Amino acid sequence: MENSFLFQAIIYLGAAVICVPIAKKLGLGSVLGYLIAGIVIGPYLMGFIGEEGEDIMHFAEFGVVMMLFLIGLELEPAHLWKMKTMILKVGLSQVLITALVFFGIALALGLPWHMALAIGMALSLSSTAIVLQSLKEKNLMDTLAGKHSFAVLLMQDIAVIPILALMPLLALTDLGTVSEHGSLFDGLAPWIQTLSVVAAVGVVILLGKFAVEPLLRMVSRTRLRELFSASALLIVIGIAFLMEAVGLSPALGTFLAGVILANSAFKHELEADLEPFKGLLLGLFFIAVGASINFELIFGNAAMVIGLTFGIMLLKGLVLFGIGKNAKLSLDQNLLFSIGLAQIGEFAFVVFSFTLQLGILDRGTTDLMMATTALSMTLTPIFNLMNEQLLLPRVGVKESTALPDDEIDEKNQVILVGFSHYGSTVGRFLRASGVSATILDHDADRVDLLRKMGFRVFYGDATRLDLLESAGAAEARLLISAIDSPETNLALVETLQKHFPNLELMIRSRNRADAYELMEMGVENIYREHLDTSIRMGKDALIKLGKRAHTVQRLAQNFQKYDEASLRELVKVKDDQQQYISMVRRQIEMQEQLLTGEMKRRFSVNDHAWDSEAIKKEIG
Repeated sequence: MENSFLFQAIIYLGAAVICVPIAKKLGLGSVLGYLIAGIVIGPYLMGFIGEEGEDIMHFAEFGVVMMLFLIGLELEPAHLWKMKTMILKVGLSQVLITALVFFGIALALGLPWHMALAIGMALSLSSTAIVLQSLKEKNLMDTLAGKHSFAVLLMQDIAVIPILALMPLLALTDLGTVSEHGSLFDGLAPWIQTLSVVAAVGVVILLGKFAVEPLLRMVSRTRLRELFSASALLIVIGIAFLMEAVGLSPALGTFLAGVILANSAFKHELEADLEPFKGLLLGLFFIAVGASINFELIFGNAAMVIGLTFGIMLLKGLVLFGIGKNAKLSLDQNLLFSIGLAQIGEFAFVVFSFTLQLGILDRGTTDLMMATTALSMTLTPIFNLMNEQLLLPRVGVKESTALPDDEIDEKNQVILVGFSHYGSTVGRFLRASGVSATILDHDADRVDLLRKMGFRVFYGDATRLDLLESAGAAEARLLISAIDSPETNLALVETLQKHFPNLELMIRSRNRADAYELMEMGVENIYREHLDTSIRMGKDALIKLGKRAHTVQRLAQNFQKYDEASLRELVKVKDDQQQYISMVRRQIEMQEQLLTGEMKRRFSVNDHAWDSEAIKKEIG
């Protein structure tokens, strides 16, 4: 009975439900709550789970795989290219310097060079799961510490590809004797294994470009939500299996696939379908990490394991602090950056398992390094909490790094989300016209500045249901989103449509592509941010060329009306490139014919009888 699936499920879920809320209440964060839950139910305390913990860990690692896929979906190649300087300068320097430091120390301790290099590369990695989860929970992703941490984690995730590709070349044993759980290419020459890794990455890129999107388009035509969810899981599991088959990290393959699909029309549908699985499996992963800590090994070699853990974290933290200082991070941001990334990451479990399979490290060394890895991951949330409670208050935390959401004490008919240049123009116009709006913004520095300028702006993430409720979304008539992030707007619309279906939405969009996504979600009031400015520029050009101002105004109004109408037709064929191009050409021809005909019918282009500027000149 105790070994049944249902009993195990009750134990894991029960431990999470009890420990995580307590940890959150104490300000420890959900990650530490899951780790504590794993320790409590693990074989060294209550003993609810025993030898099967290692199998659970393999299953739970799939949560990290999904997380990397979803991160890839959020990163369009163009955005990655913009981040290239930070990724290469900060991320690459961290990986190389940290690996070299630990390589040198291992050599100094008398380890052979191939063992020292394998350990150095494994210890250079940090925990993507823990760091990103903590940054998101504390709303620190948009701070300088958050952006630099993300760049380092991204570089580390990319670095896993060459690290795992190099491992077979470091093997000094007969590759035919490795573990039965190795890759399909076990027993072959190291250079063939390395080539197989490169080929697998190429296959993922080709599949993402030419196979996955047609598959999703075909499935979407069935209009069966559960089938689309199954397809999303198939994509992630299939790519993970391919990567594992060649001995490569499944998470890296799915991350690459996510980046390739970042521009896909199905991006947000994939995110929505996989997010619940990711959250559940990540929680299971952290529980499994807690349960896998070998306390017998730790207590039997307490001084060594604890000293090794603190020593590694201290050295990594110092390297990161130096890199942060070189990147000109302020002291408070640098502490968040260096302490947050000082642990050994979950990919180190994969690397150490791989080194054991290949005979690079022996069983005793591998167990010691895995215990150190798990312990460092467990200590990270505690160190982060100590940093927030003890160090940051002493160095002077900037408001943008630890600003809680405001208590909203007003209710208005209009809620305005986003108060940058675009949103502030809308807000000022409304206020000048006697309309009060509840204004929300998620940039702490901007909120502080606007308050000094006399605006009543509330800080908070408008995609959160509790914040929308406190802002009066249930009673308001209109919600205007002036946010410039398409992803945030889509998430906001999804929340509003689900919980406040009677609230009328007016949403800003960057371009036609963003407008199409909003239209498919049923949003009626969409405002493309460059449309009015572009038409106004065209109007001014016609007037400067001698056209009548009143005529030009009417032509501009009609042009915008025709353009909005064509948008509603084009959205129906946006996924069929050939048909889309054909319809665009027809719409352009139709617009030109309508405007030309209307101009001839109603107006004389050179008639200035009712032109105010012409009248002023005549009077003058």
